[in-house]
Amino acid sequence: MTKPEVLILQHAEWEKPGLILSDLEEINLPTQTLNISKQKKPDLPDFDEVAGLVVMGGPMGAADFDDYPGLKAEMKLIRAAIGTGKPVLGVCLGHQLIGAALGARVKKASAPEIGIAPIKRVAKHDFFSMWSKELNVLQWHGDCISLPDSAELLARSSDTRVQAFRFGSALGMQFHLEVTPQLLEEWLDEPSMVKQLKASGGSKSQLREAFAASYPQIQPLGEQVFSGFAARCSTYSFSLTSRKS
Repeated sequence: MTKPEVLILQHAEWEKPGLILSDLEEINLPTQTLNISKQKKPDLPDFDEVAGLVVMGGPMGAADFDDYPGLKAEMKLIRAAIGTGKPVLGVCLGHQLIGAALGARVKKASAPEIGIAPIKRVAKHDFFSMWSKELNVLQWHGDCISLPDSAELLARSSDTRVQAFRFGSALGMQFHLEVTPQLLEEWLDEPSMVKQLKASGGSKSQLREAFAASYPQIQPLGEQVFSGFAARCSTYSFSLTSRKS
């Protein structure tokens, strides 16, 4: 019997799952990473064999369907996963796609948020039990969303009302807890990312320094969120396997 796997939807080569993948692999959960953003009718794994769904960030907008028709398939998959209680995790663009799939509005932020910046915890969900009231995280986005109906707001910032939310089995985070120092270097080797960073008034050296100072606090928070997600995927995987036994 094939073991159920966690499906990771990636939208750009450099927008990797980082710590998310590490925590999934630590408990031996099989994963499959796909980029279906440009495919109108993507070939997806059997939905009944998916134990969890991770939707990563990317340079496109959540409504850029003309250039990225696969985003519609992703939103359909997100709705189906939430509807059946599969664990869903969205980061940045993934956070926005979950919101849009649930009826939220996606719009341009008042100004791009790029770099290390503070967010405020609104609710203390068990994923965030280690969080203080305010913490610094890595931001890299130009769009934002409204809060979906019936969703629970978890975190906000002065410029972005919805920094994190949960709805049923889904968790969306506008910020990046998954980025490791090694992954940050990959981002800073990507010309399009560097262009955005400079346009926002930042520099590679400033971001490296700010990230290095914040990472000792960011990394354990990411581990808690992603190990909790991995555990929920493992539980769901076990339930799928038990049904077929």
